[in-house]
Amino acid sequence: MKIKHIVIIVPPMTSILDVAGPLEVFSKTAEYIKEYLPAVEESYATHIISTNSSNILNTTSGLPIVCEGGLESINYEIDTILFAGKGEYNPKDLAVKPVLEWLKANADSIRRIGSICAGTFLLAEAGLLDGKRATSHWRVCDRLAMQYPNVKVEKDPIFIKDGNIYTSAGISTGMDLSLALVEEDFGREVAVMIARILVLYLKRPGNQSQFSNILMHQSVDHEPIQAIHSWILNHLDEQLSVEILAEKANMSPRNFARVFLRETGITPAKYIEKMRLESARRRLEETQLTIDEISNECGIGSADRLRRLFLRHLKTTPGDYRRNFASAVI
Repeated sequence: MKIKHIVIIVPPMTSILDVAGPLEVFSKTAEYIKEYLPAVEESYATHIISTNSSNILNTTSGLPIVCEGGLESINYEIDTILFAGKGEYNPKDLAVKPVLEWLKANADSIRRIGSICAGTFLLAEAGLLDGKRATSHWRVCDRLAMQYPNVKVEKDPIFIKDGNIYTSAGISTGMDLSLALVEEDFGREVAVMIARILVLYLKRPGNQSQFSNILMHQSVDHEPIQAIHSWILNHLDEQLSVEILAEKANMSPRNFARVFLRETGITPAKYIEKMRLESARRRLEETQLTIDEISNECGIGSADRLRRLFLRHLKTTPGDYRRNFASAVI
């Protein structure tokens, strides 16, 4: 059997989920192939390698990680390498220079190179992201874009593939990226099964936002607007004009529209459209309702209008979205 060596490079004081999440995905895949897919001629071997040659590294949670050693311990052909992030990661630190030199020298011989959370900074410093799309945790994306203007930083996706380079957002998204790599190697059916084994709610697509549309616009202090947010989510299938919303908030329509925009940064109409889109997307992922039923439940009105909404915002049709991203447990 051919073994694909998966290497996770770990700095001190990383988040343990940056490492443990992807490790579980790949190790569970290897176990599943051994037990249920004996005809498959490839599998994974996983390796945890420290950036400073230490065998034990502390993490931000206090739970240590046991490593095989440093980069000098690698004596096998690497198939995929992932660089875990670090809260105050600075790729220009002297301790990181040997890692950068090693990466630059070996990048061409590695099939896939990826990062988790702020590990993106190391790939950027090595020049591997010049001219490429990339993401990282939303809290550091602005800093990434400022430090590396040649990188096309996108704050929204949970992971991005550009050529053989993969970057993911914060912490748990390393599992989403790893599942996508499993799908590349062994197909969607195996990837979804691994997600089920790990009791993950859904194998999320890379273009899914790091942000919940619901949470993005609900972090407001103005109590009448907070109440309207909750009310809208429970009445998406109804007519939701500014006049109706203003009446619920005990405000005039003009004042309501002004206050809503001031507090949320978005008009009531655009907010309702986003909520209906997110609600429809979840139903496509989680239910077997027809497109027409989903359109009606979300207040969109017709399958044709839902299709136009998906094409405008997600660049895909509802049918294609469901085929690609529906949960395996419905």
